Amino acid sequence: MAWQWENKVIPYWTEWGKFAADRGVKIGLELHGGFSVHTPATLLRLREAAGEVIGANLDPSHMWWQGIDPVQAIHILGRAGAIHHFHAKDTVIDPVNVNKYGVTDMQSYANMLDRAWQFRSVGFGHDLKEWADMMSALRLVGYDYVVSIEHEDGLMSVEEGFSKAVSNLQQVLIEEPLGEMWWV
Repeated sequence: MAWQWENKVIPYWTEWGKFAADRGVKIGLELHGGFSVHTPATLLRLREAAGEVIGANLDPSHMWWQGIDPVQAIHILGRAGAIHHFHAKDTVIDPVNVNKYGVTDMQSYANMLDRAWQFRSVGFGHDLKEWADMMSALRLVGYDYVVSIEHEDGLMSVEEGFSKAVSNLQQVLIEEPLGEMWWV
């Protein structure tokens, strides 16, 4: 693993990071299991080597199926200013299948009945309290950019999955500027 990082990952992203920075572009890497950069720690390691142009396209669904609490990932990455984008996508873990296939289950997404985990629309894997906690954490760490819905729910049509995600997110998004703390 050290060889791959030192000879491939860091040189590649250092070169392309400079290219992007020279053009005013930020690079948001999706932390996906099986990739070299798949956790907050690996993202921060690459960012330290290649520069602040590198950040996360943070998708909580990937955190959940890796056993990482997305709220804590937001705090870890947000304190470093390393969240460049946020995807709103949920995941459900099947407790029987995860014990059979593990959290790194890479069976076909079409094999929904036997997969250890599967992507779901917002609110269909975790309750809205968890989503509200994520939106609050994003605000707390200063993220004030896009929350993109990524719909890959195999149990819902494009229209239904998207509209349910919108409806659920509307309940937890914090939209108004904070203003002054009127109670202090």
